[in-house]
Order: sequence, then structure tokens, then C-alpha cells
Amino acid sequence: MKRLWTPAWIARHVAMVVLVVGFLALGWWQISRAASGNTLSWAYAVEWPIFAGFVVFVWWREVRHTLRGPAVAAPETAGGTAPEPGAPAVRRPVRVARVPAPVHAPDDADLTEYNRYLTWLNANPGARPGDYPG
Repeated sequence: MKRLWTPAWIARHVAMVVLVVGFLALGWWQISRAASGNTLSWAYAVEWPIFAGFVVFVWWREVRHTLRGPAVAAPETAGGTAPEPGAPAVRRPVRVARVPAPVHAPDDADLTEYNRYLTWLNANPGARPGDYPG
């Protein structure tokens, strides 16, 4: 339970109470407006308590998540030790050699020009299509 009394959690508790009280007060205000003849306020009178319920739901979910603590460590893999629970799994980037495909159909001039244009765009990743010199 000590985890729920840190300064960050105290701020979350206070924010939850303020939001729930505020949303319920706004719902009560809409009920009073609806009773005086504003029919649209009936929808808002239902909407504000739903918002308050959502705040309580998110707060409760975060409390449960915090009280559960870190996940149980997975068994070691064949390659060595398992990563720490909660640690991001960062892997090395995959490097792929880019080899332009040969153009075998010179009889279609439009297709050949379009392929040259795409090759130029691929070779100049920061360029805009309007920068194409061709």
C-alpha cells in the first residue's frame, strides 16, 4: 500500500476526487436545467455521471496495476538470460541491401520513365516529387 502514497499517487487521488465531484456536480446542474424545461439537458444529465464513472474505472485499473507490481520473470531462454520484466525488448535493426531491379521492357517508354522517377525518389528520400530533375 505504500506505493499508493507517493506524491505522484496523492496527486492522482486528488485529481480523481476533484474530477468525480465536479462531474457529478455538473450532472446535478444539468438535472436542474432539465427540470426547468431545457430538454437537451436530460442527455447531459446522463452524460456527466458516465464521465465520473469512467474516471473511477481508470483510477481503479491503475491502482490494481500498481498493486500487482512487476510481472513474474519468465524462464530463461536457450540463448542465455531472459530480459527483465517490463524492460523494452530492443533488437538490432535488420539491414537489407537495396538492389535496383533491372528494367527489361524498354519498349514501354512511360513505364521506363516512371521506374526512373521511382528510382530517383528512392535514392533521394528527403526530396519532394516536384524536385525531380527529369
